[in-house]
Amino acid sequence: MKKALYTGRGGGGSSLQAILAAMEPELYSLVVGCQTDQPLYEAFPAKRVLHGDIRGAMLAKGEWASRWQSVLQQPGLKEKRSAYIHIPFCQRKCLYCGFFQNYSQLELENAYIDRLIAELKMSAGSPYLAVPVNAVFIGGGTPSSLSPANAGRLLKAIGTYLPLTNDCELTLESRIHDLVPAKMESWLENGVNRVSIGVQSFNTTVRQAVGRLDDREAILERLVALSGYNQATVIIDLIYGLPYQTPQVWLDDIALLKTAAVDGWDLYQLNVYENSALKQETDAGRLPAAANVQDKAELFAAAHRVLSGWPVAQISVCHWAKTSRERNLYNIMAQQGHTMLPFGAGAGGKAGDFSIMLERDIKRYMQRIDSGEKPIIMMTSSPVSAQLHDAVKNQIKLGYLDINQLAAELDPRIGELEALLSLWEKNGLVARESGIARLTVAGQFWYVNLMQSVLECINALLHGAWSWEMQKGVVQG
Repeated sequence: MKKALYTGRGGGGSSLQAILAAMEPELYSLVVGCQTDQPLYEAFPAKRVLHGDIRGAMLAKGEWASRWQSVLQQPGLKEKRSAYIHIPFCQRKCLYCGFFQNYSQLELENAYIDRLIAELKMSAGSPYLAVPVNAVFIGGGTPSSLSPANAGRLLKAIGTYLPLTNDCELTLESRIHDLVPAKMESWLENGVNRVSIGVQSFNTTVRQAVGRLDDREAILERLVALSGYNQATVIIDLIYGLPYQTPQVWLDDIALLKTAAVDGWDLYQLNVYENSALKQETDAGRLPAAANVQDKAELFAAAHRVLSGWPVAQISVCHWAKTSRERNLYNIMAQQGHTMLPFGAGAGGKAGDFSIMLERDIKRYMQRIDSGEKPIIMMTSSPVSAQLHDAVKNQIKLGYLDINQLAAELDPRIGELEALLSLWEKNGLVARESGIARLTVAGQFWYVNLMQSVLECINALLHGAWSWEMQKGVVQG
């Protein structure tokens, strides 16, 4: 749950310096950070949120269907756009996972894909969907758990009912265990050109402790097999902070990236969810504790030191490209706030001037599709200054903040953010370079805190309203 440390509304016109100066010490340390000579470890007292964001107002339930139908009848703007398609099935539940929905069952899977195709079809041909889609992301859950036949059916429907650009990035999330010929060939024959794989660690002990199946040798062999088709970009995720993951184990994982058959990778910090099986196992002493914030900070910095010497491109604070094949298009577009069309139980997206979430419960989702309705479960309006928020989130995720550009293009009042950047520069979180504030390694580790603080300061500056929040009881560290 979230605890609002201070919520209020001012008359506007207060300088950011005055707003920061009026903060209580506890709030100040959360928003601005702590003065320290070790910013990597001590920049903030805690991670504030999982994802930096300011949400708009909840729209009345009675408006949802009409708003969705209204936007479908509007001519789509000539803009980049993506689609997110959710597959809510997994063969197993990993200990650290906070997103598990349903175990894979072929009969249920068949029925679900029938409805997912029906959902794609019901919006096809509308004026809003006439604009080509630049990126499709099939996420989950574990999309690779689908049978080859169901994967093929879904992919054919995507090509039939969504207008795709010639260079559309079509990503499917997978686990190593599903990289078998029948499945890979079904994906590639039906348009998948990017596969994102949750490796988490190459180390067999670390993997099996949290519920992953395959050992180090199997991982490397199956990556070679997928890359050998020469038909798709191959991306893997690694997580730092897992039980048994010593600094040396982590550095061994990083070293393997140089020779592994991959085009790029993400390095993600472990979040230990309060209700996760991983927390239960560590609390009971059946697994060693996951790394604390300081240990995770050092693991991130250690990886950064190694990768900075390689001929690879860091294209966001947590993503690297090893070859020119990797574009990371969907993720960048999502951060920029482009239209994202959602399909499937539990999918979220953005269209027109609102964001939507679809029904998560798979049975209710299928019932609502059978009744011919978009199964919306939540709809919120875009926040005030949404374009500015999106620009800020995009810049920080890419590792910098250019206040002069944002002020010139969007609103001159945000030049006052220089007061915050000056404090962060003193605290070692950003470094000035040609008028741009670039995130240091410490700033990249704490980037979600920086993002949330900037968004909240913009709200205070532009709208005389603020709500400084700290997320508690959701994740550790």
